[in-house]
This record gives sequence, structure tokens and C-alpha cells, in this order.
Amino acid sequence: MKSQMERLVALFARVVFGLVLLGVFGFWGCWEIGGILGAKKDLGLVSVPWLYRSDGVVVGESGDGGEEMELNGEVVGKDARVEIARRYLEKYKSPLLPYAQMVVDLADLYKFDYYWILAIGQQESNLCKKIPADSYNCWGYGINSAGTLRFDSYEAALKSYAEYLDREYFEKGRTTAESIMKKYCPHSNGSWAYGVNHFIEEIESGSFDPSVGG
Repeated sequence: MKSQMERLVALFARVVFGLVLLGVFGFWGCWEIGGILGAKKDLGLVSVPWLYRSDGVVVGESGDGGEEMELNGEVVGKDARVEIARRYLEKYKSPLLPYAQMVVDLADLYKFDYYWILAIGQQESNLCKKIPADSYNCWGYGINSAGTLRFDSYEAALKSYAEYLDREYFEKGRTTAESIMKKYCPHSNGSWAYGVNHFIEEIESGSFDPSVGG
């Protein structure tokens, strides 16, 4: 009877000891994992959960560390504007297609929305498809009875136009298609502003291409 009791006590002691060890290692493991994750977070290495639309399409990462976005399953980068501009120019077979990044960069430089360059270019020249020969002037500015403003390249034209648009319009408070039209195209009956607004809406909504937008 005594030996049986001793065996039970010994068994109980082993179980208690095992539980204590399990608790110690469990705590140590959690502490180690927490420390590792903390270190990775300090280094910016912790992955942030993806955000999903109801249809299962990944649309971006939560938190400030997200570096990628997806539009209908395609990774397009943190800033989707360049991809939208590229698709818009591609849709309309514009010779400005290689300059999608520049369009966005220039708009950022002068702190106005990139769609102005595209929308006015669409209104004035079908995005550079109908321009004076060898002018690279897609926006109809500097074209009058005295002559035609010409450039050596689309790159030079874009740089000049972005600066002109900012200096002559946005800096002077002309920030709507209607107010821009009064100076840009004063003889228009309103169709110029209507067209520009239509193209802006097309770009912003992505309606020109089902693969862009929500």
C-alpha cells in the first residue's frame, strides 16, 4: 500500500514538473517570438495584412508600409496614377504613352492633378494624334495667327506645358475647366470645358477601361 502511494506521489510530481517546464518554455518561446517580431518591425520587415474587396481582388496593403497595389489582379505599385495614365494613353493609341511617368512627375512637381495634362491634350488633339506637323504641341497653346509654338520632342513639350499650365492658370486661381476655358479657349460656347470635364471623369473613374478602377 505504501509503495503504491509512493508511486502515485512520484507520478504526480513528474506531471507537475512537466507542466512547469511546459509553461516556462511556452513563456520563453512567446517572449522570443515577440522580440523577433519587434526587431523586424523596427527594421520595417513585418508583413502587413492585405485588404480584399468583396470579390476577392487584392486592392492594397493596410498600414503605412504598403508598397504595392493591385487593380483586378495586377500589381501596379503604391501609386496607381502612372499605371492609369499609361492605360489611358495606350487605350487611345497616343504617342505620349512612353511619357506616362513624366506626366505624373510633372504634375507632382507643380502640385496639380495629373489628369489635366491628359484631359486637355485629349480635348485639343486627341492626345497628340492631330497636331501641327513636327510641333510636338499636343495642347494647342501658342498656336495662333502669328505662328505655331514648336518643340524638339514630346519631353520638351510636356515640361514646357506643365510649367505654363501652372503659371498661367493654377497659380492664378483658375482651377476648374470652366475658369480655364475663359482664357484658354474664350470663344468656346462651353463645349471645351464640357469635353475636358468628361475626359477628367473618364480618367478618374477608369470608365475608359474596365480593368481600371473599382
